[in-house]
Amino acid sequence: MKVSPEYYDEIFEFKGEWDMSSSCGLKIRSSEGKTFVIVTELYQDNPGTSVTYAGQKLAEQICEAKGLNLSDIVYVECNPNTNSKLSFYDEEYFEVNFNADIQHRYRQMEREEILKFLGK
Repeated sequence: MKVSPEYYDEIFEFKGEWDMSSSCGLKIRSSEGKTFVIVTELYQDNPGTSVTYAGQKLAEQICEAKGLNLSDIVYVECNPNTNSKLSFYDEEYFEVNFNADIQHRYRQMEREEILKFLGK
C-alpha cells in the first residue's frame, strides 16, 4: 500500500510512542485566516506509531518544528486512498480537537471542506 505523494508536501519524522522513530506525510495550508496542519498516514512506509496514536504529541512536534502555536491551528488527520478493495482504506479526513472529550475529539470532514482548504 503505497501512499501517493499528492497527499503530502514533505515526510515529517517524529518521535512516536516510546520515542520510536516514526513518519507521516505533512501538508500545511492557510485558508480564511486559519492554518491547517494535515498529517497523512503512510501505512507501510511508516516504521513506527500511526498518526492517530501519536495524536497531540505529533501535533506538538510539528508546531515546534514549524514555529506554529498548537492553539492556533486546525489539526487534520488524513487516511489516504490506497486504491484497496477494502473500504477502511478509502480516503477520509478528520478534524481533531484535542480539547474535546474522547467521544467528540474526531469530526469527519465533508469533501467540500477538504477541497476548500486544499485550494482545489
